[in-house]
Amino acid sequence: MDGLLRYLFGPGANGEHHDAHLVTGFRTPAELEPPQRADGTRDLRRLRALLTHPVKLLGDRNYDRPVWHSSLRAAPEDPILTDAQWARIAGQMMDRVGLAPKGDPNAVRWIAVRHAVDHIHVVATLARADGIRPTTRNNGYLIRDLCRAIEDELGLRRTAPGDLTAARRPTRGEVEKAQRVGLTEDPRTALRRRVQDAAATARTEAEFFERLREAGVLVHRRFSQDHPDQVTGYAVALPNYRTAAGPSVWYGGGKLAADLTLPRLRIRWSSTDPPVSGRGLDEPTVRAYLRTTVRQAAGTSRTAADFLTHLEAAGVTVKTGRSVQDPNEITGYAVALPDHHDAQGHPAWYPGSELAEDLTWTSLCRSWNGLPSPTPVTELSADERRAIYSDAARAAAFASAEIRRHTVTDPHAARDACWATADLLHAAADATGDRHLRGAADAYDRAARPPHGRIPHPTPSGNRLRGAARIMAIARTSGDPGLQPPAALASALLTLIDTIGDLHHLHRHEPQSDAVKGASTHLSKAAHDRTPWLSHDHPRRPTPATVARADVPHSWAPPTLGVPSPPTTNVPGTDRSRRSRGPK
Repeated sequence: MDGLLRYLFGPGANGEHHDAHLVTGFRTPAELEPPQRADGTRDLRRLRALLTHPVKLLGDRNYDRPVWHSSLRAAPEDPILTDAQWARIAGQMMDRVGLAPKGDPNAVRWIAVRHAVDHIHVVATLARADGIRPTTRNNGYLIRDLCRAIEDELGLRRTAPGDLTAARRPTRGEVEKAQRVGLTEDPRTALRRRVQDAAATARTEAEFFERLREAGVLVHRRFSQDHPDQVTGYAVALPNYRTAAGPSVWYGGGKLAADLTLPRLRIRWSSTDPPVSGRGLDEPTVRAYLRTTVRQAAGTSRTAADFLTHLEAAGVTVKTGRSVQDPNEITGYAVALPDHHDAQGHPAWYPGSELAEDLTWTSLCRSWNGLPSPTPVTELSADERRAIYSDAARAAAFASAEIRRHTVTDPHAARDACWATADLLHAAADATGDRHLRGAADAYDRAARPPHGRIPHPTPSGNRLRGAARIMAIARTSGDPGLQPPAALASALLTLIDTIGDLHHLHRHEPQSDAVKGASTHLSKAAHDRTPWLSHDHPRRPTPATVARADVPHSWAPPTLGVPSPPTTNVPGTDRSRRSRGPK
């Protein structure tokens, strides 16, 4: 309390405090105002004693940190409030949080200090005169509700509700320390971005933690005390951000954002839907995804049983060929994506020999036995990369149509697609390294998160966006990007973002609407930077929607669920009429 009072009644760090005085408190300001000494400083001894007296009476039963401090500030464009108005606001706040209800003679002792025209500081000690320790549970939400009511009453700037859609902001100490140690951004923001990137593309919990380690993040898993093998949470840290004593500074998932706790992340992986569905995907996309998934499973396996288990965990359908002489001997295998069929409606199987030379069953067995095998080639072809971006654009267009359909009739049904859009933005930014897509993913953050940390029920459009994000991850893990995403992908994302903006604007979700506007600005730049404008062929600059329609093979309108998408005709290497193939 002593240091806080000296700050409130002092000149400030840069002399910004002027005419510091009390506007209200547990007694009248005239009774509590600290006297001024001859040198201009304040004698704070009596005020400090009055505020801390109940704390001493509670003794060891009080909080370890019994000083409660909150600041209330008006926006620069707001009118200057009078002392009487600030006094009424401070009194309403103390009544709303239950620390000093009106008419309660045993309430906590508190004061409100004004040393600038635009804000006040409210200070209290968490000790009641009747010996009861007050509670501070959910004070932040109560104060936020009061602030919004005062904003409406006095015509002040409308601020966001306390609905947990905003990510946790870095503290002043974190920002200043990051600058001192030479970091380009604070650790909380950097870690949240890397956790979101990993969560957007991971198919399992183990893969999530592995992606974090690949991104250079330190990971600490918390285990249950009752069941030592059960993971109940996690924390992350940056290797070069440490305390003065040396240990790393750890952040739990909930300290980064409401939807990044381990229980909420597990909902992504516990869905009955497969991580990636083959419905509506081009063959080059399916081939590239299966090849990468099979190679990852082979690289982390030591036996055939491990290999098959890893493929099933990744959501890939597997069937094996057996020897005629010995039914227990596997002679080949083939993989397929769920809901990916040939022209006859049968699962489209890909034997290992058709995926890559090093993925034949013979080559895999040689590598597990420590024998030489063909060198794997991990780069994607131009056709495969083009197909991946085209399928992602179609997923975004499908989600746009679904959100537009639910905007008025059932906005809650659109929340899953809004949430999954963030995954696709993060995956696209991570795969391409494009600064505009990265800016869009960061700006969109608040528009994606449902209120109060609730996780929406999965929907076809949301699952399709999440599947596209997971497929997009193989573009990052397959060497040099080589081919940047076409304007159609950025344009389809722009259309999706604008549709989500219309949803939030219609339902008066102002903070989310502002977040969408920021993301739309970045996506507009991404779409324009990739459009090959030719002045003699295009006297007028086409709109992003025109570019999207020109590059996406078929209409963005959502197909009837259960009916396969029409065949693609303008993607090189595509053949929808391929027969069902078994293991070789």
